[in-house]
Amino acid sequence: MIILTKATLDDIDAMQELVSNDVKSGIILNRSDDEIATNIRSYILAKDEKQLVGYLALHIHSKDIAEIRSLIVHPDFRKKNIGRSMIEYALDEAQKLGIKREVLALTYIADFFKKLGFIEIEKDEIPEHKIWADCIKCIHFPVCNEVALVYRF
Repeated sequence: MIILTKATLDDIDAMQELVSNDVKSGIILNRSDDEIATNIRSYILAKDEKQLVGYLALHIHSKDIAEIRSLIVHPDFRKKNIGRSMIEYALDEAQKLGIKREVLALTYIADFFKKLGFIEIEKDEIPEHKIWADCIKCIHFPVCNEVALVYRF
C-alpha cells in the first residue's frame, strides 16, 4: 500500500538516491542536500512499507503561483497512479495554502500533466524569476525541450 506524506530531513538521502539517475541525465534539476533541507516543507513523498517510491515538491513562487517540481516515481512503481496521486495532493495543498491563480509545471511528460487538467502555455508566460532562479542551473539551458503547463483554479 502506498501512502502519501510530507518529507522530513531524515528522508533526504533516500530522495537523492531515487532521483540520482534522472539528475545525471538532465531530466530533473540537481538540488543539493542543503537546498532540499531548506525547502523540506515543500516535498510530498510516496512510500510503500519498505521504501520511498516517489516524490515531488510544491514550490510557492507568490500568492498567485506555485510550481510542481522534481516529480519522480521509481521505475518499478510507474503506471500505478502514484504520480497522479501526488499531483492531486499537491493541487489540494496549493488551494489550502491559498494559491490564487495557478500551479506551474515544466516537464518532459506533458501528456501526463494534460490528463490531470494542466494546459500548455508558452514559455514566455513563465515568471522571469523562475527562469533565473532554476532554469539557468539546468544542463540544457538555454535550449530547453521541456513543456510549460499550468493548472488554473
